[in-house]
Amino acid sequence: MLWGKKKEDEDQEVVSDSIDTGPPIDQKPFWQVIWPVLACGAGLFSDGYVNNVIGSVSTTLGLEYGDVYNNSNAASIVPAIAFAGTVVGQLFFGYLSDKWSRTNSLLISTIILIIFTALAAGSYYHGDAVGLFNILTAWRFFVGIGIGGEYPAGSVSCAESSGELKSGTRNTWFILFTNTMIDWGFVFGAFVPYVVAAAAHNSHYSTIWRTSLGIGVVFPLVLFVLRLRLKEPVEYSRNSMKHAKTPYLLILRYYGFRLLIVSLIWFIYDFSAYSFSIYSSSILANIYGDSTVLTTVFGWNTVINLFYIPGTMLGAPISDRLGPRYTLILGQVLQAIVGFIMAGCYAKISHPSVVGAFAVVYGIFLSLGEIGPGNNIGLLAAKTCATGVRGQYYGIAAAMGKIGAFVGTYVFKHIKSSDGDPVKSAQYKFYVSSSLCIFAALLALLLPHIDQDTITKEDAKFRVFLESKGWDTRQLGLKKGESLEALPEESEDATVPVADKAE
Repeated sequence: MLWGKKKEDEDQEVVSDSIDTGPPIDQKPFWQVIWPVLACGAGLFSDGYVNNVIGSVSTTLGLEYGDVYNNSNAASIVPAIAFAGTVVGQLFFGYLSDKWSRTNSLLISTIILIIFTALAAGSYYHGDAVGLFNILTAWRFFVGIGIGGEYPAGSVSCAESSGELKSGTRNTWFILFTNTMIDWGFVFGAFVPYVVAAAAHNSHYSTIWRTSLGIGVVFPLVLFVLRLRLKEPVEYSRNSMKHAKTPYLLILRYYGFRLLIVSLIWFIYDFSAYSFSIYSSSILANIYGDSTVLTTVFGWNTVINLFYIPGTMLGAPISDRLGPRYTLILGQVLQAIVGFIMAGCYAKISHPSVVGAFAVVYGIFLSLGEIGPGNNIGLLAAKTCATGVRGQYYGIAAAMGKIGAFVGTYVFKHIKSSDGDPVKSAQYKFYVSSSLCIFAALLALLLPHIDQDTITKEDAKFRVFLESKGWDTRQLGLKKGESLEALPEESEDATVPVADKAE
């Protein structure tokens, strides 16, 4: 039952009551508590910007080079290749953030992002168009690796640092500095090409796309300076496995099914969300026709992307009220309903005369996606596993999401009517996306409830599990140079919940 308590939830409440979550949080100035959360999570702005701006860049390249670009493999590869690099970055930095350092992993990923975004903006190959496309593709792959590091290192550190914030607001702040940053990146990724195109009078196409890409360097450069002052999150220092042999078989046994569900939901969400965002300018161009100037297409694309913002910002406090799981389900069901309505009405709203109505309905569809999985899938990935493996767990789930985005950018091009009717083709996209929303909502029912102290409680429960399997939990938080022999033996009481001791 959706709103009833399942046995797993009841068990969690029992464990919650029996686990000592430590002393109350020290009273610190708000800025001192919030800035590590901001510095860790806000790098995802670059993810939203770099991934969304490429849709406008691709549209501009099509106008600059015509069939040389539109009929080449680059037309498909350039918008999608960053997703492949992101998957590599998420998996690599997921391991690195668990086994080496959260903060140092963040710094390296930021440096990669700065360097290769700048190189992508300056792509050139002896005046040869095809060579330029290949160079741009290569740099975009490495940009993706930098973006990938933001997920397991940045978002995980953000979740762990949010534990010092006031209870009842932790999910909200996590969302505002992770998914909301991605969404603002989407907005600026649409708005900047509009401003540049207007300044270039809808000509000088090379200037438009190079400048739009190059501006993506500014934000990670500022963020890099902030991150130089970051320290390792307290939870990571206390429960990491960086100097222990990671018991992967035990971890898979304990978290395998949960990871599969989180990964599937993320795959489904990114399959639709990133595909729609990348092709939104193309959808608008099809509505207006080939004669429309870039500022018109980019302007309406900005309006559409702005609808992400109310969804993520209004949905953030709902995640604290209902919990991430139920909020995700609510958003997915509502998004599916709007998607089915939009598919049915698409023929009436896909005309230049009513493009405002199209933008509003399409925007509501996107906004509901942010209230649901957009805001909450990262929360679920960050808080449904223990600290010692959180980077790798989160990295795998996020990588599955980006694989979904990568697949979606290819598949969406081929979801079309057999007779080539553009109206039917667009309708089919919304039917597919809405059906997947319902499926993702059903999957979310299989996940545990997340509350304000879940990270601390999850670490405690995982310790109990490891002890029950004979794994020495003194290895958690072990510092460099320390040996187990020099540490005191775990007492039997140390692994027994308080409720059991009372008996």
